[in-house]
Amino acid sequence: MKGRIFSGVQPTGNLHIGNYLGMIRNAVALQADYECIYCVVDLHAITVWQNPDELRAQTREVAAAFLASGIDPKTSIIFNQSQVRAHAELAWIFNCVTRLGWLNRMTQFKEKAGKNRENASAGLYVYPALMAADIMVYKATHVPVGEDQKQHLEFTRDVAAKFNHDVGEEFFPIVEPLIFGAATRVMNLRDGTKKMSKSDPSDNSRINLDDGPDAIAQKIRKAKTDPHPLPGEEALTDDGESIRPEAEAERPEAFNLLSIYGALTHRSIAESVRHFAGAPFSDFKAELAEVAVEHLGPIGTEMQRLMDDPGYVDGVLRDGAERATAIADPILHEAQKLVGFLQV
Repeated sequence: MKGRIFSGVQPTGNLHIGNYLGMIRNAVALQADYECIYCVVDLHAITVWQNPDELRAQTREVAAAFLASGIDPKTSIIFNQSQVRAHAELAWIFNCVTRLGWLNRMTQFKEKAGKNRENASAGLYVYPALMAADIMVYKATHVPVGEDQKQHLEFTRDVAAKFNHDVGEEFFPIVEPLIFGAATRVMNLRDGTKKMSKSDPSDNSRINLDDGPDAIAQKIRKAKTDPHPLPGEEALTDDGESIRPEAEAERPEAFNLLSIYGALTHRSIAESVRHFAGAPFSDFKAELAEVAVEHLGPIGTEMQRLMDDPGYVDGVLRDGAERATAIADPILHEAQKLVGFLQV
C-alpha cells in the first residue's frame, strides 16, 4: 500500500454527477493502491442548521452512493463522522493550536457566511480545525483535493506542523495532496455559467446520482444549448490542448456538455471538441445520453435498492465506525498525552 487516504463528503442531499466525477469515481480507483477511509461528514453538515430527519436520510444516501459506485466496505472503511468521537476530541486540541489569523484567511468561510457574517455559527468559523482533525486522527498520508480544497489542506499541514513543534515531536505526518489532473467543472444544465449544485431548486439543473436511466436521458435532452452546431478546432488554443476562454464564455452550455462527455469517456475536452466538431446538438445529445446512462444508470439503480434497505446501509456504517475508532483512538490517546492531559 502507498499510504492511507482520508476523504469526506457532506450529507447535504441530491448528490449529482459533479460529485461523482469530482470525488467518488476517484475514491473507487484509489482502493487498489491505498488504505482508504471514506467519511460522511455529518459534524461538518451541522455548521448550518439541518432538518434532523433529512440529515439522517442524507447520511444514508451518501453511504449508498459510495457503495453503489463501487467502494468496497470490506477493504475500505465507510462511516459517518459523528460516530467516531475522536474527530471532535482532536478538533478541540486543534482549535487550541490554530491561530485566529489562519482562520481569518479562509476564503470558504467568507463565501458561506456571506454578508451576514455576525450570524454565522462558531462551528462554521472553526470547521477547518475539524477538517484537519478528520485527517490527522488517522495519520492520513494523502488527501484527494480539488482546487477549492487546496487552502484547507495547507491549513491542515500548518496545524500538524505547529502541533509537532509545540510538543517537540514529529507526531503527525505532513499530509500530501493527491491531484488527479484538471478537475471536471460540471456546470448547471439550465445555465452553463453556474456550477451544478445540490441546492438548485430545479431538478433538471443536475443529473442526480440516484436518477434512473430514463431520467438521465431526459435531462440531457432538455439541457440548455444554443442554435449553432457544436464548436470545432477554432475554439481551441494554439497548442490544441484546451479551450480558448473567450470561446467558452460565448457558448458555456456547449462546452459544459462536451466536458461531461469527455469526463465520462476519459477524454480531454479538446478531444471531445474534435470528435463532435460541427455536429448538431441532437446527434451529440443522443450519444452523451447513451454514455451517461451506461455509466450512471447502474449506480442510480443500485442506490435506490440500497436506500430501500436502510438496515444494510446502517450496518456498513456501524462496522466502518468500529474499524475507524480502532485506528483513531490510539492516535488521539497519544496526542492527548503529548499535550499533558492526565490519563488515569
